Amino acid sequence: MSKSNFTRRGVLKTGAVAGAGMALPQYLRAQESGFTNAPGASEVTFGFNVPQTGPYADEGADELRAYELAVEHINGGGDGGMLNTFSSKALDGTGILGRELKYVTGDTQTKSDAARASARSMIEKDGAIMITGGSSSGVAVAVQALCQEAGVIFMAGLTHSNDTTGKDRKANGFRHFFNSYMTGAALAPVLAAQYGTDRKAYHLTADYNWGYTTEEAIRASTEAVGWETVNSVKTPLTQTDFSSYIAPVLNSGADVLVLNHYGGNMVNSLTSAVQFGLREAQANGQNFEIVVPLFSRLMARGAGENIKGILGSTGWHWSLQDEGSQAFVRSFGTKYGFPPSQAAHTCYVQTLLYADAVTRAGSFAPCAVAEALEDFEFDGMGNGKTLYRGADHQCFKDVLVVKGKENPESEFDLLEIVEVTPVDQVMYEPDHPQMGGAEATLGECNNGA
Repeated sequence: MSKSNFTRRGVLKTGAVAGAGMALPQYLRAQESGFTNAPGASEVTFGFNVPQTGPYADEGADELRAYELAVEHINGGGDGGMLNTFSSKALDGTGILGRELKYVTGDTQTKSDAARASARSMIEKDGAIMITGGSSSGVAVAVQALCQEAGVIFMAGLTHSNDTTGKDRKANGFRHFFNSYMTGAALAPVLAAQYGTDRKAYHLTADYNWGYTTEEAIRASTEAVGWETVNSVKTPLTQTDFSSYIAPVLNSGADVLVLNHYGGNMVNSLTSAVQFGLREAQANGQNFEIVVPLFSRLMARGAGENIKGILGSTGWHWSLQDEGSQAFVRSFGTKYGFPPSQAAHTCYVQTLLYADAVTRAGSFAPCAVAEALEDFEFDGMGNGKTLYRGADHQCFKDVLVVKGKENPESEFDLLEIVEVTPVDQVMYEPDHPQMGGAEATLGECNNGA
């Protein structure tokens, strides 16, 4: 996609604020309005569907903190956070279209079936007009499909697989977080510069859609700079002991281990790799290296000393000095006593973006909200100028290459930014082969009832 397309201004959708009316039962409001879970005159409900148990529970807990902070700010509480730095000024701290924002929560358990059941309950029983959350791309794809069927908007939380806005994209689904392709595009040049182009990589890959697309992206980008892939082994998402997977690596002819793992999986596999001596090993006349494509501060904390010097990518980091990032860090730190993770950041931003789109559209109708989000360009929320591309509902923004800090100054100072990769370097066409090619389409927006 050209830079001129990126800098094109998004069209602001405007409309009259819905007036107060008689409170009606949910199903009658839906029939009258023509869309699922039309809110009453005084309140509107969001559904926060996060992993409160399972391997990604740490990310889920931080997501929920961010959601609660976003609700507080939208309703006029606290210091306003990113409402003060967001380039759109539609939100004014009085709720959304005159309604107080309420929320319900669910536990995805990092399982697609559990996540769908939880989302369905929030839509059908709690009247949630928007679903957001998740820290697994398998969950995101499953819940996004459900929301498409139900006629509600899905604002994806932490989901990094290409599939979410690639082959499984939906008209009712939107992703602010970056993806596997972007990680490969940002990380490969740094890997080549620091480790050289004559490298042989061994991949351990989580056995679900995020792992597959991340391996594909890293393989394509590193092979393009001269690396060879010598082996790839899939590991169950439920795996906790990775010793049997690490043992064969040293005799494989590889000199780089790529851990396409996230959350607790990455902490455990990296710990096993260090225990087997990979960090001190030599192979092919070079120091053996370990790469973690997708990092988070929460993972770095769990991995402890083992993370030092290891390269990876991240969608956002609390040390960024732009006005929006620092406003969010102040708000989050004041409320919870520690800095937010990238999972917290993307979930907070998604909540504000949805509320802003409703306000600009003057309607909660999903298709009106979708139209307000498509090709919307904004700033002031971290990562620089950002575009919500209409063709696939993927946000495009700067991506960070980071490494584990050698001499951290605090328990939160665990990652250092190696490079801020500009958005132009990580952009791609909507029909890119890694995104499902020309057959991948959004389909039609669904207003539901």
